[in-house]
Amino acid sequence: MKQIDGFEISTSQISERIIDIKIKDETINKLIFPFKKFDLTAIEYKPFTRFTIAKSLDDLSQNQLSPLINKIIRERNLGCFIISAQNTNSNIDDIFLVKLSTAIAHLIGSPNHDSMTGKFYARFHVKHEDMSDSYLRKAYTNMDLHTDGTYVKETTDWLLMAKLEEKNAEGGETAMLHLDDWEYCDELFNNPVGKENFLWSSPKSKNIDYKVEHPVFSKDQNGKPQISYIDQFPEPKNMTQGNFLQKLSDCLEESTNKVITKLPVGSAIVANNYFWLHGRRPFKENKDLSRELLRIRGKFFHKNNL
Repeated sequence: MKQIDGFEISTSQISERIIDIKIKDETINKLIFPFKKFDLTAIEYKPFTRFTIAKSLDDLSQNQLSPLINKIIRERNLGCFIISAQNTNSNIDDIFLVKLSTAIAHLIGSPNHDSMTGKFYARFHVKHEDMSDSYLRKAYTNMDLHTDGTYVKETTDWLLMAKLEEKNAEGGETAMLHLDDWEYCDELFNNPVGKENFLWSSPKSKNIDYKVEHPVFSKDQNGKPQISYIDQFPEPKNMTQGNFLQKLSDCLEESTNKVITKLPVGSAIVANNYFWLHGRRPFKENKDLSRELLRIRGKFFHKNNL
């Protein structure tokens, strides 16, 4: 993998399909000034400021970072990278990480409006006690493999998840699976039920007042499988669809080719949402458990607009 100024690029030890991008200390230090120029209110209220900090990040790589991450995220054999600081740096706090994640996202595409928070990003905690209506915050329940954006009208090409904080956490590892590594992909993809329209809804906390219809499986421009699926939100119309979803769920969770990793605080994982599924293993019970995550998801820029 080609090296670029201010960054260290390598193939991840957890999967040959994932690229590790480490931001060198001198690059982090050079980001402090342009990042502090805008507070979070400005970044949330004035969309063009997000592109300003994205350009600041890209400029520090001699404008080599943007083409690299766009190539990774679109390439079928890869489609995923993990980006983090090379070393512990006292200048990195949760605000810095929100801005860094914003900059990375705006080098890839346009983030969707997140109805759960009313912003272009969402921050949410996972704690010991939970009264939510989805698996997102349930610490002691396995979050099965899924993709994002199944229940919204917006295109969801990619997903960024950053870990802002983690305390008293044992377990909770990230699980991921590339469709081309899934042992049951051909069998399920070739089942005609997977090409039928399914009805998808969402719980009240998502603040979405409509339902959408789409199949579980589709094809990319090369005829390869793409998936749009999450276990909690489909409403099967009949026994055939219900049984198909159960088999799909079982086959995903039984896969022996899942990538399991413990992402450190300060890291962000960015994945193609069409052929990478993601999930989370349950935490070990602890009344002092606290984890805060940031999520941004959206659509690619048109290639001519990169």
